[in-house]
Amino acid sequence: MNFGEDVPAVVAAEVPQDGYLLDVREQDEWDAGHAPGAVHIPMRQLGDRAGEVPRDREVFVICRSGARSAQVTVALNQAGWLARNVGDGMNGWAAAGRPMEGTGDGPPYVA
Repeated sequence: MNFGEDVPAVVAAEVPQDGYLLDVREQDEWDAGHAPGAVHIPMRQLGDRAGEVPRDREVFVICRSGARSAQVTVALNQAGWLARNVGDGMNGWAAAGRPMEGTGDGPPYVA
């Protein structure tokens, strides 16, 4: 599914440090490595948990590569949120040298 120009997007390096970052990946991906301060709501749970996402500020949506987060960005914007897709995802986040943390024993990584 390619949304092209219909999805407002930024690259990971441009996400503001104090931005609201919504990580929509699965639990194992989150555990492997995520951005400090990100909020984790897996894509499949978003319908039930959308009320947890603030409507009074811009939401930056991230997944591994930008595909799932693009779908979520479209859905949020259609439902009245102001959302932007992190088009290069956590792969871009790691490549940009942005901070990451994980729940495992080793260093965090993008799963």
